[in-house]
Amino acid sequence: MENSSSTTPASFDQLNRDWYIDKAVQILVFIGGISAIVFIVGIFVFISKEGFGFLFGEFNFREFFFSPNWRPTSESKETFGILALIAGTASVTGLAMLIAIPFSLGTAIFIAEFSSGKTREVLKVTVELLAAIPSVVWGFIGLAIMNPIIIQTFNVPVGLNVLNAGVILGLMAAPIMTSIAEDALKAVPDRYREAAEAMGATRWQVIYKVVLPAAKNGLLGAVLLGVGRGFGETMAVLMATGHSINIPTSVFDSVRALTATIAAELGETAAGSPHYQALFTIGIFLFIVTFIINLIADLVVRGVRKG
Repeated sequence: MENSSSTTPASFDQLNRDWYIDKAVQILVFIGGISAIVFIVGIFVFISKEGFGFLFGEFNFREFFFSPNWRPTSESKETFGILALIAGTASVTGLAMLIAIPFSLGTAIFIAEFSSGKTREVLKVTVELLAAIPSVVWGFIGLAIMNPIIIQTFNVPVGLNVLNAGVILGLMAAPIMTSIAEDALKAVPDRYREAAEAMGATRWQVIYKVVLPAAKNGLLGAVLLGVGRGFGETMAVLMATGHSINIPTSVFDSVRALTATIAAELGETAAGSPHYQALFTIGIFLFIVTFIINLIADLVVRGVRKG
């Protein structure tokens, strides 16, 4: 009895200490989780506060979304049309996805279904390293390497165009798409593969008719996240597109993206001016579009379908 009574206070102290540590960890985890929501809301409030002056003033819906003329500093008549900027962003992102989707899905299939051991680990690490390369480095590659290659190969006067930016952006988006797609493929239960092989299906038949259909939600989510990554990219697009306000008619046309316009012009614009507020209005538009893309991707990954 003496022995047990002597150890009881120490046990209570230990339990109290563990309880406080557990509560402290819960609070830290809660703060960490809620902080992301707070930051996103704060960013949206800040952007909206700066852009609402334009929205309730000079904003003209038809001109803003359907005019290709972006002349915010014109002395005769200021024009705030972002149609050419939207076309430039869409063309670069679309070409990037045409390049990235086959490569990323093919790589994900090879890593998940064909490679094993050290080969798989090396490939996964390589993909993660590609995702870690800063966007300014990709932009420099487009400016210094892709530019002369395109000029010499296709005999065009300028190599900073939709093709250049599309290739660079495709290489940038491919790693994250590959990682998510590979996770989706690995999440398919092995019993699906075993059942198909037991019925005499070949390796490719198992992948094409069993694994890919079972993982289609995750694969579509990976593609949508890649689109969001491409739509919101700034520095590489600014350096590789030629930064020319133009509605492209071919992949060799120079264009200007929405994000690049904000990055290039915001630092030289007078705070509070219509031009300044219009740039923040573009930011609101970008925020809403990327939010919708990522929300759709999240819903697809979770397997949520509308009835």
